[in-house]
Amino acid sequence: MKFLKSHFALSRSQQNGIFLLVLLIISFQVFMFFDFSSEKEADKINDREVEIYQKQLDSLNRIAPSGRDTIYPFNPNYITDFKGYQLGMKLEEIDRLLVYRQNGKWINSVEDFQKITGVSDSLLNRISRSFRFPEWTNKRNSVTFQNKGSKGSDIDIAISDLNSASAEDFKLINGVGDVLSERIVKYRKKIGGFVSSIQLNDVYGLSSEVIERIDKKFQIVSRPNIAIKNLNLITEAELAEIPYFNGQLVRGILSYRRLHEKITSFEELSKINDFPYDKIDRIKLYLTLE
Repeated sequence: MKFLKSHFALSRSQQNGIFLLVLLIISFQVFMFFDFSSEKEADKINDREVEIYQKQLDSLNRIAPSGRDTIYPFNPNYITDFKGYQLGMKLEEIDRLLVYRQNGKWINSVEDFQKITGVSDSLLNRISRSFRFPEWTNKRNSVTFQNKGSKGSDIDIAISDLNSASAEDFKLINGVGDVLSERIVKYRKKIGGFVSSIQLNDVYGLSSEVIERIDKKFQIVSRPNIAIKNLNLITEAELAEIPYFNGQLVRGILSYRRLHEKITSFEELSKINDFPYDKIDRIKLYLTLE
């Protein structure tokens, strides 16, 4: 007991020092408490001000006059799933258009577009102003076009085969030089031949205007020997042979199919990581769900 008492016995000055230290600690904690609470209150006020300001901006955006039409002129025959979604079309409307085009048919007027897709009048009025139909679409299915001149001479505009034309043939098109002509031939060889002219969109550097000029001069006469595969039955090796798919994407599609037992629509494929959904119209040339 004497030992403990000797260690806990403090002088008057030591007791005062300890009391002062405890008082400083308590004061510091009280100061910190009031300081942080004021910051939190300030944060709440700032958040409230930001929310009010955001609502004011939203209101101004709603009442502000709309800008000029940013839909650039385009050929509705080349509408993809992504483009149709941007225009405000429904999935079934886009699908009807793509099926129509896959059968080798062309839309030649605004009336045809509405008849085939079934879009509403309001949507048609908004987007049809940007439609551009080339004159040659009315003659697209003809191999040659003959015009009887005043002297009875025939003027033939021959249509060449897109799958057998040489690089020199492509250079006859305005806007296609040495580089682009070789690029078309190399890409055609890479995919085993064009199944549809819409695959020209995958050739780097070809603008939509140049593709329209190519379509005027070339059409698919000799089709590649490609069988359309059922996406729910296709094997990994067969899927890997289709353009637009790499090994990682093939495994992702098959894993998704196994997980869900069956793929019911092409729209489901957009849920797969890195799936090139902007090329779905070309992918549908090789696959079916039936």
